[in-house]
This record gives sequence, structure tokens and C-alpha cells, in this order.
Amino acid sequence: MAAVVAAVFAVSPAQAAPATPSLAPVQAFLSHQLSTLAAATPTTVLVHGTDIAAARSAVQATGMRSITEFEKIGVVVASGTGSQVQAARSQPGVTYLEGNSPIEFFDQTSNTATRGAEAVSTLTGANGQPLDGSGVSVAVIDSGVDPTHPFLQNSDGTSAVVASYKSVCLDESNTSSDCVVQVPNSLDTDTISGGGHGTHVNGIVAGRPTTLTDGTQLQGAAPGASLVDISTGAVLLIVGADSALNWVLEHHDAPCGAGVPASTCPPIKVTNNSYGPTGGGAFDPNSATVKLQDALAAEGVVTVWAAGNDGGDGSSSLTNPPGQDPTGGIISVASYFDQDTGTRDGTVSDYSSRGDSADPSTWPDISAPGENITSSCRVYLPICSTGLAPQNGPGPLDIGTFNTISGTSMAAPHIAGIVAQLFQADPSATAAEIEAALKGSAYQYSNGAAYRSVGGYSTSFDKGTGLVDVVAAVDRLRG
Repeated sequence: MAAVVAAVFAVSPAQAAPATPSLAPVQAFLSHQLSTLAAATPTTVLVHGTDIAAARSAVQATGMRSITEFEKIGVVVASGTGSQVQAARSQPGVTYLEGNSPIEFFDQTSNTATRGAEAVSTLTGANGQPLDGSGVSVAVIDSGVDPTHPFLQNSDGTSAVVASYKSVCLDESNTSSDCVVQVPNSLDTDTISGGGHGTHVNGIVAGRPTTLTDGTQLQGAAPGASLVDISTGAVLLIVGADSALNWVLEHHDAPCGAGVPASTCPPIKVTNNSYGPTGGGAFDPNSATVKLQDALAAEGVVTVWAAGNDGGDGSSSLTNPPGQDPTGGIISVASYFDQDTGTRDGTVSDYSSRGDSADPSTWPDISAPGENITSSCRVYLPICSTGLAPQNGPGPLDIGTFNTISGTSMAAPHIAGIVAQLFQADPSATAAEIEAALKGSAYQYSNGAAYRSVGGYSTSFDKGTGLVDVVAAVDRLRG
């Protein structure tokens, strides 16, 4: 009996030490930022909660100003001083605090190497149309788009861009509660400091068959897909990009709004993300980016990431962190160079970010053409002016409207367009099945690091499972 009584006394509230409130962890970037932040200077922070109510309550209790919400993943973006941010760590239900880290766009023939043009001309989708991505919308999160560009025009005079949006949550002139707002489809949103990048990427995804004045024939990876463009605005910070991903999560079924038929504006099935931090970094499963893309995958939307342009030798990981997500349907893309000949036995681009050779979780998933890619790009815009081969478009006034630039930014939209083709081939496929079809059918070009068997695939730290093969991927997906 004495032993029983002693046990009861040992857990008695009267004898227990006072409980110490647990503190929510803080992202490394935010922790460093807070250590140098002046006392009264506000900063932008993402407050993660067990649910949206907990995050809201924490923001209100600490006196921070709410900017926007990612309701489905329980995150409130807020502005507050360092002391307010620190106080939020002890609020009930707060699970993580994340900073508004900077990002950048990854700048630096192809349809022959991928067998994409062959797929368009020889295969049909479940809708009976040529396998060109028709019936699928691709969301491009980037610097913006010029919907009037000749590479993005349908034969009937309409634009491949069925809807255009801007992320404006950090724009002080925005008085709306909406963080992502629709803009007229005739408006060129690609005129910021990184102007031209988004229009080039959109063209790689879904440029329509076009003949330039010198006779060069071009088309995007999925020349029948629809484009939903979301401009991140002039400030390249993660909140703007995450706001765009959150918008896709909330609107992918009807991206042009309620009442607009899918025949006019198809559901979004894939999003392209050609941006990230310089130098790669560690994968952060607690970040809003990862929570958003995992939720998208669960709802059948694939997320495609550029691996990055930091090169490397395999001694450490330089790949884009969110692309390291092991969730099926999150795809990291390395850059392949077809030597400007369309060969399938080319090289992995020198600039393409490598993973850590000892850690397969950091390796790219697959390669796609990213070097010397010609697409829509007005030569007077900052990104386009870096191109080495400006060309004139089909019309007499289309002077310098195409250019050739390189980067994993150009490789990722090839995969995004090809994903649209695969969803057209099998609309019932899951995001994980799409990734498995791509990786399980890739062409293993020999350049670079040796392939190793990892997780059921033969893969490598520099180029992933090899060069994407559209025809083989369709065959694998359809069984």
C-alpha cells in the first residue's frame, strides 16, 4: 500500500514543478533575421498553427498585423516586431514560425530530344485530340506574362493564357483583402525588374506552333495546353510565391472563376516553379511551401521545380530545397543539353545544381532540356536581353520577340508541359503516378555521374533518372 500512495504523491499537482510553456521552433533564416532586427522594425513572418484558428489567435494576441492567410494549411502571414514574433512562439497551437526569405528566378530543337513532338504527332489523349496537353491548364508562377505575345496566340486569335493573376499581398498600395488578384487578359504583367523570364517560361510550356521569319519552327512542350499565369510581382520573396501556390490550392478546379466551363478554362493539374534560393539549402518539411505542395499533390496537382543553377560536384547539396520533397508528385528538374542537335545522348549542363552524392534525398528527379532554349522573349526586357540569339517573330512588327537563354528555369517548364500531356493521356492519374511514369521511363544518357539503384529507380546525383521520354512515359502510365 505504501508504494501505491508514494506513486500517487509523485504525480500530485501540488508536488509537480511548474510547467514551462513550450516554444514553437523558428526557421533558421528567421532566427538570424531576428538577431539583427532593430527593436521597433517590423518584419514579415508566417505563423503556422495546428489550424487556422490557432494561427489567427496567435497573431491577434501578440498584436501583429495580419497580411493574408493560407487557410487550408493553417498559416497566417503577418507583420510584427521581433518581440511580437518571439511572443507568438508560446501561443497555444503555434507549431512553427517562418521568415519571408528571398528567392530568385533561375535563368541561364528541345522537343526532339524529349520525344515530345513525336508524342504530339503520333499519340492521342483520352479526349481524342492529339497529345498536346489540351484539356489541361498549367499554372506558371513567375515574373508574369505577355498574353499578347505571338507565341501564345491560338489560330482563332485568342490567347493560350486563359487567366492572368498577380500576387500583391506585400504591395502597400493594395487595399483589397485578396492577396492574388485577377488582371485583364490583355495586360502584360511581365515588365518588372526580372521582366521576360515568365513569358519565356510560358512559351516553353505551351507555345503554339509558330514559324519565325527565318523559317525556324517552334512549339512549346504542350502546344495545346491552357496557361494560368500568376505573377509574383516586383518583390522576389517567398510570401509572394507561397501566396500563388495557395491560390492554386484553393482554385485549381475552376481557375477562371465559377461559371466558366472547363472547355474554356480547364482545371489546373500542374504548376511550374522556376525560382528558389541561391545555393540550395536544407529541405524544410515545416515550411509553408512544402505544406502547400503536399496538399496540392493530395488533390491531384503536380508541382514542378527547377533544381537550381549552382552547379556543384556532389560534395554537398545545391539543389532547390522544396524540390527535395519525397512526396509523390513533387518533381525536381535538372538541365540537359542536347548540343543543339536534338540528340538524346547529350550532357548534363555544367550550371545545373547537383545533389549531395551521399544523400539521394537531395538529388534531382529527372532531366529536361534547359540549355540554349528559344522561346517568347522581347529583347528589350532585362532577362531577354541576356540572350545570345534574338530572333524576329512571324509578323512584320514582331522584331526581337524571341530569344535563346539557358537555365534550369527552362528545363522545369518542359516537364510541366509534359505533365499536362500525361494528364491528357490519363485524366484519372494521381500526382504520384505521373511522377512514377516520368522517372520509370526516362532515357539514361551516360554523361555525368553513374546511376545507382535508389528507391526503385536507377538515378544519379546530377541528372536524376535521366532525360525525360514523353512517348515512353505515356506507355508506362497507360500500362
